[in-house]
Parts: sequence; structure tokens; C-alpha cells
Amino acid sequence: MASASALPNEPAQARVDSWVWAVRLFKTRSDAAAACRSGHVRVNGVAVKPAHSLKHGDEIRVRVNGVERIVIVERLLTKRVGAAVAVQCLIDKSPPPPDPQLVAAQPRRDRGSGRPTKRERRETDRLLGRED
Repeated sequence: MASASALPNEPAQARVDSWVWAVRLFKTRSDAAAACRSGHVRVNGVAVKPAHSLKHGDEIRVRVNGVERIVIVERLLTKRVGAAVAVQCLIDKSPPPPDPQLVAAQPRRDRGSGRPTKRERRETDRLLGRED
């Protein structure tokens, strides 16, 4: 585990998009900013813009690929750090993922078995002689 000296000097403030990117919740900073703009990032229960300033102890809820992550800010960062260091900068309060057996047991519709597309309806109408 990395020592405390491996952490960079803590800045006075950090933007939320920069921080969630720096602690590796998003792959790119532009992805983090887009998630903020679309309302997928909440700080203390409020949807925020990418430039929102964070402080120590803020609770951040992030929805990434349909999975909600809940983290508490331990240290402020503006630069991306290694995974071992990033873990020291947050407290992860995320719920555990669902049981794989439970997910596999849920019914799933086969691709193409839903409502017909416009093209398929036209082909059916042509086949049945209902063309206009």
C-alpha cells in the first residue's frame, strides 16, 4: 500500500468532474463532465455541474454504466493518480453488486422479439397486399 507521502499536496479546492476522473470513477475527464451535465453526478443529494467545487467530507453519488457508486471525499485531487493512491482519497460506500445467479435468473427478451420496426411492418403489409 502506498504511503501518505506518495499523495500529492492537497489543493484548496477541486472541481467535481476533475476529482471523479482523478480517483478513477471515469475513464476520461470529458466523460466525467458529460455525466455531470446529464445529471448522473450528485453531490450531497444535489445534481451538480462539472465546475462545482468539492470539500472534504462531501458525498458523491455517480451512476456509471447503470451502476451507482457512492463515495465520500477524503482528499481533494486535481491530477489523476494511480489506483493504489486513488483508494486512499475516498471512502467507498457503494452497495454490493447483485448476486450473479439472481441476475442470470431474470427473464430476458431475445433480440428482435419485441415490437416490429417500421421496415418490418411495411414488409408485412406488402406481403399481405395492404399497400396504399
